[in-house]
This record gives sequence, structure tokens and C-alpha cells, in this order.
Amino acid sequence: MSVLPDQATKSAYVEQMFSRIAAGYDRMNRVMTFGLDQGWRQYAVDVVAPPQAGRALDVGCGTGDFLPQLAARAHQGLVVGIDYTLPMMQAGLAKIAPLGQRGAFVDADALRLPFADESFDALTTGFVMRNVIDIGAAFGEMWRVAKPGGRVACLEVARPKNPLVRLGHGFYFQRVVPIIGRVLGGDATAYAYLPQSAQAFPPPEQLKSIMEQAGWRNVSYTLLGLGAVAV
Repeated sequence: MSVLPDQATKSAYVEQMFSRIAAGYDRMNRVMTFGLDQGWRQYAVDVVAPPQAGRALDVGCGTGDFLPQLAARAHQGLVVGIDYTLPMMQAGLAKIAPLGQRGAFVDADALRLPFADESFDALTTGFVMRNVIDIGAAFGEMWRVAKPGGRVACLEVARPKNPLVRLGHGFYFQRVVPIIGRVLGGDATAYAYLPQSAQAFPPPEQLKSIMEQAGWRNVSYTLLGLGAVAV
């Protein structure tokens, strides 16, 4: 049974869903990815390489996993995470507390970033784009607030190209993950949404084209996790 919302209700559906699972979100991420998600994020941070005194933005920051990694590179700069699900950011306050005034959460929508043009040297977004109602518009907003020469890294799900890996990945993602979500996260519907939204998400080649149409140049991607994710 499909749990995917229609476009008219998707924004509210996603906010309510992530509000429900916020408290256990980080634990579920580590379990689902066997702890590999942190390494994937670090790869994305290395791609955007914020300068030491630069400004970095994470779009759809959730509990803020990207922010400490960005701050480690921009250790004399500012890192900001935006999200419109307050419980997710509240669950991540301990992550940014050591950053003091160098780190901040902002309640905002990826389609309407509350920042001036050319504000950030580096931008990241992780497992977010399949949750927005207009992917092109979101990348357009990121393009708008990026400084000339700024970089963006998008970490997202992909479908492995190797048939055997794809078969195993599909079974795990579609059958096992919802069970883990029900047992550990207490919300089977939310973790049924995850594989279903991933299945409906554009493949890396198409996402590359969407980013280029939004204004980004020199777009490329790298497959990680046996092809299960792309940056």
C-alpha cells in the first residue's frame, strides 16, 4: 500500500511525519545505514570544502548532522542549518551547542530561503530533496544564495546498478527497513514512506539535469555505498 502523499498535502505530511520520529531519528539513521551515513556526509562536506572563515548552509538540516562537520572545515566561519520541522532541530540542539555563535538553526522552507543573494560559500543537503514539492525550485534557491564560485553537495538515495546488489538493496529497503522503523522508531508508516519516496525519486542523471537547469554548473556525481547513495 502506498503511503506517498499527493503534491497538495506533501509539505504538511512530511512535516508531521518528521515531527513524530524526531526523537529517534538519529538512532534509526545509524541502524538503517550501518553507521555509513556519517561517512557519506563527510564526503559531501569535503566536496563543498567551505573556507576556514567561510559561511556554510545545510538545507533541510533535520537534527543537524552536517553542521559539526561543516564547522570543522569552516572553523573560523559560520554554519547555518534550515528546516521547517522544529522537533527535528530541537532534537539536534546538543550537536550545535559546542559551536556557540558559529552555529545556528533557522526555521525556514527550502523553497523560500530567508537569506540575501550570494550569502554562502558552501551548501549541503542530505536526504532532503525527495521530500520537497519542487526540486528545481529548491536548487534554484540554493543557487541564489550561493556566492560566485560557491559549491553545493546533494547527498541522496540512488538505485544500485549491479542487478544482484539492486535486488538485495530493494529487499532490505522495502521489506526490512519498515520493520526496523516499527520496532525501533515506533512508526512503520514513516519508514514505509522512506523506500517508497526513494523509489519515486529521480536517478542521479536526471537530478544532475535538474541542478543544471536551476543554474548550477560543472555538476557531477559519485555513487557511494555500492551505488545506494549518490553525492
